[in-house]
Amino acid sequence: MTTVEDASYALSKILDAGSQKNVIELGWIKNVRVAVPRSIITLALPSYANSQRDRIVQEVRKILLDFVDIEDVQIELDNSNVQPSSNNSESSAPQLQRVQGIKQVIAVSSGKGGVGKSTIAVNLACSLSKLGLKTGLLDADIYGPNAPSMLGVSEENPKVHGSGNEQRLIPINKYGISIVSMGFLIEEGQPVIWRGPMLNSIIRQFLYQVEWNSLDFLIIDLPPGTGDAQISLAQSVPISGAIIVTTPQKVSLQDSRRGLAMFKQLGVPLIGVVENMSFFIPPDQKDKKYAIFGSGGGQLLADENNLPLLAQIPIEMHVVSESNIGVPISVSEPNTNSSLKFKELASLLKVKFCS
Repeated sequence: MTTVEDASYALSKILDAGSQKNVIELGWIKNVRVAVPRSIITLALPSYANSQRDRIVQEVRKILLDFVDIEDVQIELDNSNVQPSSNNSESSAPQLQRVQGIKQVIAVSSGKGGVGKSTIAVNLACSLSKLGLKTGLLDADIYGPNAPSMLGVSEENPKVHGSGNEQRLIPINKYGISIVSMGFLIEEGQPVIWRGPMLNSIIRQFLYQVEWNSLDFLIIDLPPGTGDAQISLAQSVPISGAIIVTTPQKVSLQDSRRGLAMFKQLGVPLIGVVENMSFFIPPDQKDKKYAIFGSGGGQLLADENNLPLLAQIPIEMHVVSESNIGVPISVSEPNTNSSLKFKELASLLKVKFCS
């Protein structure tokens, strides 16, 4: 599998026509990102080199597409002034910027949709808050933001103050957590048809232009897959760890493996695996468990990657009914099997990061 180092080394063969120095050394190509089958780079040419832009773009595409597992190359333009650098590693390495006041950033991710990733993220955030930890929830699923409806705040309008680069968004507060989502900024049913730079921009705004204040944890609910949002996040902010959500089915495991491999490739620490929909508990037979989607998938994924299986979350009728009215199960029914599992998961994070 192609790595960032492989791509950067290959791109270093592209030379400035004048100085004959390579574009990586000069800092003209930076933030090299690889999430197979896609590669994204930032092109930052000084004004005196604009005449070489078309040639460099063509060479970048040819070099990266020569890798057998790269099928798409995305080039972002950075028009800021670029100072030459003699340090190759510093030129190509992404510059991570901490979000002021936030101690731990936790990404909740899945390789495919429909596995209940947002349910995990929302209930984990609520459970951390119930443990006395200051918690925020960033719904980074730009194309399908579900957190507002799951928390009963879809009709809320967050306040904004300031202007330009000083503009700040005030999160919505519910159940003790601070919430920001694309769902607050678009009308219900309105599609978000964005690519690359626009997507990257809104994620950075949600990170750095929000008054998060002091938080122990910021939980980020990522969209499914291995696309721009995941890469932008990993290349923007230091992530304390990622939780991979899967279900027991084989098709879910296949996609989860891809998502897990992406985080490894991007250098993001992995906390462990959460298996959702592990079994069904009938409301009138709470001692019964039915593995309607099979069993063992989460444990297999964890074992393959030498990771812990953090939790197995059951299917319970309360999870569905309460979510439909905007009340997370961990808030409405704290003593159900699901809620206790979320509490255990939150306690694991508290011990790992706050002790």
